[in-house]
Amino acid sequence: MHRRLFLTSMAALVAAGPLRAESFEVTLTEAEWRAKLSKAQFAVLRKADTERVGSSPLNAEHRKGVFSCAGCDLAVYRSEDKFESGTGWPSFTQPIKGAVGTKPDNSLFTTRTEVHCRRCGGHLGHVFDDGPKPTGKRYCMNGVAMNFTAA
Repeated sequence: MHRRLFLTSMAALVAAGPLRAESFEVTLTEAEWRAKLSKAQFAVLRKADTERVGSSPLNAEHRKGVFSCAGCDLAVYRSEDKFESGTGWPSFTQPIKGAVGTKPDNSLFTTRTEVHCRRCGGHLGHVFDDGPKPTGKRYCMNGVAMNFTAA
């Protein structure tokens, strides 16, 4: 019986056609991304890795300015939305409107919400519902996935 269910499920997947990857404005081959990004940036932005806790200089960045995607330079967060979460990663209450996308992340035996750059699809981090007012959100980002430009 289990074999029949498996075969039926596989037939339905084949009939549905190939899985389609999301398309983004900025698309590069894996080789081009590797050439453009550092090893750490590639691991986070393109392979959804997580930087080591407390390792990003952006965690201690307190100047006025803008945080942008290290993959395509799209402005994704403003300094006035940054807060000290105590997690060891740069955290924000909200992104710049229209700058990021989200999708379910079912890794690590739980469901989280992944945050990615809407222009290049680069993995930035995750968003949680335990942030401060006014949004109640904590956008917990990998610093290596962003650059900072002071205003």
